[in-house]
Amino acid sequence: MSEFAKVFIESEEVVKFLKKEMKLKEVYQKILANKVIWQTAEARGITITQEEIEAEAENQRRERHLERAADTLEWLADQLITPSDWEMGICDRLLSHKLAQVLFADEVENFFTQHCSEFDQVILYQIIIDSETLAQELYYQIEDGEISFYQAARIYDIDIHRRRKCGYEGIVYRCAVQADIATVVFRASPQQVTVPYKTEQGYHLFLVEEFIPAELTPQRYQEIINKMFQHWLITEIQCLLNSELLSES
Repeated sequence: MSEFAKVFIESEEVVKFLKKEMKLKEVYQKILANKVIWQTAEARGITITQEEIEAEAENQRRERHLERAADTLEWLADQLITPSDWEMGICDRLLSHKLAQVLFADEVENFFTQHCSEFDQVILYQIIIDSETLAQELYYQIEDGEISFYQAARIYDIDIHRRRKCGYEGIVYRCAVQADIATVVFRASPQQVTVPYKTEQGYHLFLVEEFIPAELTPQRYQEIINKMFQHWLITEIQCLLNSELLSES
C-alpha cells in the first residue's frame, strides 16, 4: 500500500488546498467539461463497451510494463485509486474521443483545406544581432562564402542557447510565427540567407533548410479534431455557466 494511503485526508482539506494553490477553478472546469461530455454523449446515444475499456486498460498496462495483475494493483494503490476509479477514467477518455469523432470527423478535411497554409512548415535557422551594420556584414560574408550561416550563428547570435545550436530553431509551423516574419521566411529560397530583417528583438537573418508542405497526416488530423473539440467544449461550458447565472438572477 502507498505510504500516502495510510494518511487519512478529509475531502474538505483537498478543497482548501486547491483553493490555496489557486487550482480549484481549473478542477471545477474539468468537472464541468466531463459533465458536458457525458450529457452530450447520452443525448446522441454514444456509449463505451466493457470490451473497449478492457482493451485500453491492456494498452496502458503494456505501456507501463505491468505484466502481472499484482503489478497493476500495486500501481493503482500507489496512485490512490481503485480498479473501478481507473476504469471510470478510461471510460471518460474513450467517451471524449468517440464524441469528438462523432461531432467533427466530417469537418476535418474541409477545415484543413480552408486553413492549409497555416500548416505549412519549415526547417528554420535564425541569427539575431543587435547591430544593423554587423547584420549587413554577415549577410554579405555568408553570401560570398567567407563564413557559413552556422558559424556566424555560433559566434554572433545574441542568444546563448541559439548560439549553441548554430541558429537552429527547429521545424516551425507558419501559424506559430509572427505574421511579418512568416512572410519573410516562407518567401525565402531554400538554403539561402535572407537579407537582415528588423524587429524589436534586433536584426534577423533567416535560413530555410527545407520547406515541408502541409499534409493531412493522421497526427495532424487528430490535432485538428482535438482543437475543434476543445473549442466546442469551452463554448458549451460557457453556455452552461451563463444559464446557471440567469437561473440565479
